[in-house]
Amino acid sequence: MNVNPIQLFDTDSSTFTYILVAPGERAAVLIDPVQRHWERDLQHLARLNLELAYILETHAHADHVTSAGKLRELTGAKAAVPGGCGIAPAEVQLADGDVISFGKGERIVVLHTPGHTAGSMSYLWRGNVFTGDTLLIDGCGRTDFQSGSAQALYDSATTKLFVLPDDTRVWPAHDYKGQSVSTIGWEKRHNARLANRSDREFVALMAGLDLPKPKLIDVAVPANQHLGLPHGA
Repeated sequence: MNVNPIQLFDTDSSTFTYILVAPGERAAVLIDPVQRHWERDLQHLARLNLELAYILETHAHADHVTSAGKLRELTGAKAAVPGGCGIAPAEVQLADGDVISFGKGERIVVLHTPGHTAGSMSYLWRGNVFTGDTLLIDGCGRTDFQSGSAQALYDSATTKLFVLPDDTRVWPAHDYKGQSVSTIGWEKRHNARLANRSDREFVALMAGLDLPKPKLIDVAVPANQHLGLPHGA
């Protein structure tokens, strides 16, 4: 049975945070939390009488600092992160094909979807795929820093994500246009950057974007590689 996640939003960085919980369950998973919203997220969990089992990161973000470390300390949840993102303090270092089990038989399948960063992961759960910055609604993440690769992102989108069932719901890490959810089928046919383009055309498109450097990258990436905690904590 498909179940929608609880979708939360940070207006400063246009970041989505997700709470995953199955009907009748108490065990929950949090994806891509934002530092300044740790109290909000805990309030949602308390209001719904949920127990946090895992905190997942889709990658080491460059535009906000995570609250994963603080939430881990406060709840006892485990931090699970992409193994290729250099987030050493996390207990669980994920690889392609891993399965995260929580609650009474809930399973999240880990998909390595590099391109935005070399270690980027997507997470598949109950007909939903959480795509980080690999696949956005009608777009994709940039590929010009953090070991990014336009070719790798194209391959991730076309061979890992677009092969999922068309009705799989797409929940990205960010949106800048007031959108909240899409489907794999819609993105395959209509995504402004990826649909109906060869890999060569896509690589050329990404090379010509000439995007400004993210304002927080020099602070956010090192902080996120320590789960948002002071270095050495």
